[in-house]
Amino acid sequence: MSNYVKATDFASKDALITGDPLKVVSGTEIDDEYNAIQTAINSKSNTNSPTLTGVPSAPTPTEGTNTTQLSTTSFVTTAIATAIAATKDAIYPVGSIYSNATNGTNPATLLGFGTWTAFGAGRVLVGLDGGNALFDAAEEAGGSYNAINVAHAHSGTTTGSGSHAHSAGYTDGSFGDGGSGVPLSNFGATGTTTFNTSTVANHTHTFATDSAGSSGTNANIQPYITVYMWKRVS
Repeated sequence: MSNYVKATDFASKDALITGDPLKVVSGTEIDDEYNAIQTAINSKSNTNSPTLTGVPSAPTPTEGTNTTQLSTTSFVTTAIATAIAATKDAIYPVGSIYSNATNGTNPATLLGFGTWTAFGAGRVLVGLDGGNALFDAAEEAGGSYNAINVAHAHSGTTTGSGSHAHSAGYTDGSFGDGGSGVPLSNFGATGTTTFNTSTVANHTHTFATDSAGSSGTNANIQPYITVYMWKRVS
């Protein structure tokens, strides 16, 4: 691309006296001027759909410009960097949790922004529940790896179905319960005699058992998989 520079000062010839050979405008001078003009025109770009060569330059618009003005590489680079930073902040605002299954590098290095701190070591995440005192505040921690059962008792009843009899008997010298044959006492006599059979109304037998407190190591841990977790703090 070249610019036209006038080679002949035509106006200065007017001041010359008549007869001075320099006062004459020659055809060569005119031809040289037109050739120079033609060369300059041919090396310029058209205003309509120009094809530029070399390294053309243009004024850099201010950040945020949204017009038909030409964008320079500097403007585009800045706009892209600003958009990426805004996107990252939108995806991971302060307080966000970032996790990675295999890479423990701090997200400040991996993602290129923010200040991060390791988070939730040995714990799983649970959603906030305003109606439950255990889960009604952010970052509230609780729970135990080990199961702990306090001392407690079990009780219950058995109820007979209708009236029934409890009996005792004497068989071959053994006094038993009339059904199991387990001796309760020996009288030394032989023979079979059943006695003292009574029928009672429907009734209930009550029992109770006590259990001491107990614990189990790692008994509260659910199926899990470990990952690296980080919290963005700024």
